[in-house]
Amino acid sequence: MSRRRLAARLALALLVAALAAAAALNRERLDPAILDAWIGGLGGWAPIAYVVVYTLATIAFVPGTVFGLAGGALFGPVWGTVFNLLGATVGATLAFLVARYLAADWIARKAGGWLGRLIAGVEAEGWRFVAFVRLVPLFPFNLSNYALGLTRIPLGHYVLASLVCMAPGTVAYTWLGYAGREALAGNAAAVRYGLLGLGLLAVIAFLPRLLRRLRGAPAWVEVADLKRRLDAGEPIALIDVRGPDEFTGPLGHIRDACNLPVDTIEKRLAEVGGLERRPVVLVCRTDRRSAKAAEVLHAAGFADVAVLRGGMEQWHRAGLPVASRPAQDGREGTA
Repeated sequence: MSRRRLAARLALALLVAALAAAAALNRERLDPAILDAWIGGLGGWAPIAYVVVYTLATIAFVPGTVFGLAGGALFGPVWGTVFNLLGATVGATLAFLVARYLAADWIARKAGGWLGRLIAGVEAEGWRFVAFVRLVPLFPFNLSNYALGLTRIPLGHYVLASLVCMAPGTVAYTWLGYAGREALAGNAAAVRYGLLGLGLLAVIAFLPRLLRRLRGAPAWVEVADLKRRLDAGEPIALIDVRGPDEFTGPLGHIRDACNLPVDTIEKRLAEVGGLERRPVVLVCRTDRRSAKAAEVLHAAGFADVAVLRGGMEQWHRAGLPVASRPAQDGREGTA
């Protein structure tokens, strides 16, 4: 990593830490009544100021319920919901991007064992896991924003799932704020318990699927690590799960890889018999088919199965050598 990039990451981390510290030191000022008085006096600029402050507060780990109540009191149930949802979504997106920029690459390289399987399971579920987290009030909102940024869940899926699945809670708290301070003591628990009930239903529906994913989730290996291990002569079984036309196509394949298409791998396990105790690395064009093949191998008793992250596309981007169509003399040509 270049010094300039390292300095940029350090500066961003310090900025987030400073925002969080400032919010913690001024916690007594983050009260719906104080926000009402301050933002309500800004006239036409009030909605913009409110969304900006909500966004910064989300990055700084300020509880979103404060703004959910204030938004309803300031702007009413309809516009309050719109501004609350906008501020929460923009703030959650920025926190997600901050975490991805600061540490996602490092986590991808270092995560292994249970943590690696957990991250792989979350990534395999994608937007479903984001929806699950947003619907379950047991997950801290601000912390989950940063945690999800450490995965490879696509940004678009994250934003859309967050926007849609935060809407029920946002509507509830906005209406509560609109009802006024008098109703707060009597209705806050009801709203919280209602959201908790929805969350428990989501847990019941989603958790078994996630656990199945975790049990069969493969480990990941980066192209640089695989190249280093191959150069060191490690006894790795390379299995390319693309079709034969792709195996010898423009992307080529990694030398010494055997071709076992994913749609036939379950019927052809006998061809890879004896490899159950050897490290197996699965390769495809990206890594989707490899992950599917890994589930089959895990079920068949293969203990050490990894998926090449990014597949042959990432291998090419790294400028690493590939084997092309077999030459006439029976030896593979290289490109």
